[in-house]
Amino acid sequence: MSMKVEEAVDLYLNWLKYGCGKSENTTINYAVDLCQFVDYLMSQGINDVGDIESAHVRAFLRDVVGFGYARTSAARKLSAIKGLTSFLKKRGLVESDVAARLKGPRLPKRLPRALPYEDVVKLIEKGPRGDKTLRDKAVLELLYGCGLRIAEASALKWEQVDLKERWIRVVGKGDKERIVPMGRYAVKALKDWKDSGESSDTYVFPGEKGGFITVRTLRRIVARCAKNAGLSGVTPHALRHSFATHMLERGANLRVLQELLGHESLMTTQRYLKVTAEQLKKSYIKAHPRAVFGGEDV
Repeated sequence: MSMKVEEAVDLYLNWLKYGCGKSENTTINYAVDLCQFVDYLMSQGINDVGDIESAHVRAFLRDVVGFGYARTSAARKLSAIKGLTSFLKKRGLVESDVAARLKGPRLPKRLPRALPYEDVVKLIEKGPRGDKTLRDKAVLELLYGCGLRIAEASALKWEQVDLKERWIRVVGKGDKERIVPMGRYAVKALKDWKDSGESSDTYVFPGEKGGFITVRTLRRIVARCAKNAGLSGVTPHALRHSFATHMLERGANLRVLQELLGHESLMTTQRYLKVTAEQLKKSYIKAHPRAVFGGEDV
C-alpha cells in the first residue's frame, strides 16, 4: 500500500495523541523532529514511505549532528523516527521496519548525583542492620571514605591495609597501584570488622563460597542499606562520586583527587567538578565587595 510521507506522519501523530494517549507536549516534540525528517526526505526525492531506507535515516542523523545538534537531540530524533517506522510496519504500510536495528549516537556518560553529606551520614549510621552490621558499615565507610571503585573494594586484601598508618594500597585498573589514606571513621569500621572474627585472614570482605565477595553482593549491600535509611538512587559509584564531590567542595586539589581516584587523565577527574548553587552564593558573598551590607548577607 502506497502512502505519502507527510500523510503517514500525520496519521502517526494522530495515533500518538488520540490512540496512544501521549501528552500534547510529547506529540509536539515528535512532530517537530519528524517534520525535520520529512524535509530531509523531500530534499532527497523521497515522497513515498515505501521508498525510505535505513541509509536515509543514517544520513539524516549524520546531517543533524554535523549541523551542530547535540547527540542527545539526535538520539531523540531517532527515537521519533523509530516510533514512526514501527507504526508503519504494524499497520502494513511498509514491508519492513527500516529503523528497527539502527543505533543512536553514543551519549556522554552521566555521573551519578552526589549525595548530600547529611544523607551519607544517615546511610552509614542507619543503613547497616542485622548480623552483618559491622561488615556492611565497613563496606560503606570504605567506598565513601576512600572513594574506591566497587571492584577494588571487593578484591581488597588485608595485606593491602595498614590500619596503624591509615593507608590502603589499592590495585586499580590495569593492575596499577596507588596509595589511598583512610580517615578515622574508615579505620575504626575496618578494625571493628576485623576484630569480629567474621572476616578472613586474606580478604577484607570474604565471599560465601571462598575467595572475595562479589561485586553483585556489594551492590546489594549498598542498596539494602540505602533502603533501611530511607534513601533512593544510592549505588557504590554514587558513593565514589560523593567522595570526589565533597573533597572538591572542601578545597581539595584536583591533582591530588586525580591520584586518589586512580584516574590516568585529569580530564576524567574534571568531570566530577560540579558547582552547586550554595557554593556560588558563598563564593559571591566572600569575593564581591558589594555582596554584603552592614555585615549581613544581601
